[in-house]
Amino acid sequence: MGRLNMATKTKRSAKANVGKSVRTSVSLPHELHDTLVRLAKDKKVSVAWVIRDAAERYIGEQWPLFNREIA
Repeated sequence: MGRLNMATKTKRSAKANVGKSVRTSVSLPHELHDTLVRLAKDKKVSVAWVIRDAAERYIGEQWPLFNREIA
């Protein structure tokens, strides 16, 4: 496969992943997990939602130029 074809394939692959989620696994101290569960219950959302929200806020604070609405 030529260089042009590889670049085109990479662009297509990146476009295909827009809006898709990636599953990841993390280990948390029990106290932190308990706090996340309480927050999620209070907000009536999932723990995953709380973690995604926190990650987006953290990135927005650390790198303001990347502060954008993530679909």
